[in-house]
Amino acid sequence: MSSAEFGTFSLLLLVLLSTAHLLGHLFSRLRQPRVVGEILAGVLVGPSVLGSIVTAVPGVFGGGTTDAIQLKYSAIVGFLYNLGLLLLMFASGGEAPGLFRRDDRREVGWLGGIGTALPFVVALATAPYLPLNRLAGPANHHVALLLVIGIAVAVTSIPVISRIFHDLGIMHTRFARLILSVAVIEDIVLWAVLAVATALAASSALPSLTVAMHVTAAVVYFGLGLTVLPALVRSITAASWNVLARNAPVAYVVTVLFAYTAVAAAADVNLAFAAFLAGYALIGDDELAEARATLNRVSFAVFIPIYFAVVGYQLDVVQTFSLPMVAITLAAACLVKLVSAGVGARLAGFPWRDSANLAIVLNARGGPGLVLASVAFDAGIINGELYTALVLLAVLTSQAAGAWLDYVLRKGWPLLTDRAAPLLKPGVPLESESTT
Repeated sequence: MSSAEFGTFSLLLLVLLSTAHLLGHLFSRLRQPRVVGEILAGVLVGPSVLGSIVTAVPGVFGGGTTDAIQLKYSAIVGFLYNLGLLLLMFASGGEAPGLFRRDDRREVGWLGGIGTALPFVVALATAPYLPLNRLAGPANHHVALLLVIGIAVAVTSIPVISRIFHDLGIMHTRFARLILSVAVIEDIVLWAVLAVATALAASSALPSLTVAMHVTAAVVYFGLGLTVLPALVRSITAASWNVLARNAPVAYVVTVLFAYTAVAAAADVNLAFAAFLAGYALIGDDELAEARATLNRVSFAVFIPIYFAVVGYQLDVVQTFSLPMVAITLAAACLVKLVSAGVGARLAGFPWRDSANLAIVLNARGGPGLVLASVAFDAGIINGELYTALVLLAVLTSQAAGAWLDYVLRKGWPLLTDRAAPLLKPGVPLESESTT
């Protein structure tokens, strides 16, 4: 990239980053999730603004045909998008101590089993009543379409919820730990289902061996990331020969992140999960605490806002907007997910107020919802109207979750009781969890 090309690229970053911070700050002042403002920034300065800069400024990206310019531009934007996502997940993993604790298994089991499985089953059961021909994309594969609808109803966001937890200062709480534990398990299962859906849409014969290997690799990688790899990373960090950890701790922390993602890429495992596990592996290492804090400050100031702005940039909600489609999708998906997650929380022993908090936050689709919509649309599984409806479902449910958490905290209400009491023992006292 020449100096002129980089200068134009800097202009693009200036517009994207400054708008993201401006709208993020505005939404924060309005007591709304900052991340929604950052996504909206990408929508407002999307292809109509940034795209015109790419194609109109003389000499941008070395000139050439429009397709060549857009290809180079898309590659750079894609790099920033993925880097921001990795850094967000890395920060989330580092701020979620004790994920999947043994004493949380019962609650996570109920929340994940009922809150995830039930919405997926309900979505599949409604197949005879859905206008599948109207919702299907060019692939016209109804089974794949049903799987995508099931995922859209059941999925919970990790990136957006993590950002909301970080902004509200509650990442350290048991409430956040339970939500993230459920969301991680959900996403492993649902991404596997999405792999099946895209394979079905691509061919009439399902490559079961490929799908099975993909799922097995993800499970093994996650199991090692939660058990063996953290101890291995601690040993390498403390080794006498590790001059990088002692002399350049920030560089070492980034190296750990890249090592995790490189191995995950080789194993065909979702890189966002790998980044989460890399952050998780460094929990409790006091020598690297300042290095992680430094990296997080830069990430949340620069790369993570760009990530969410690019999410908004990729949307086109004008040409394919259908109010009935959006209204029906939003109402049905939220009703099923809220009831299912609430029932799971009650069966786990949480009181009504705690169950409401858990259900509302688990209803946030966020980043996975956006990725699901994009992948399904690109694979020809869904049409433009359903794509737009799923995008708005992801954004609006995330905004609702963030607004509700902010309201609860301002009221001084507990997010979660210290421990859930069994429903058969109503006399057991419950202690409120501190959010400070």
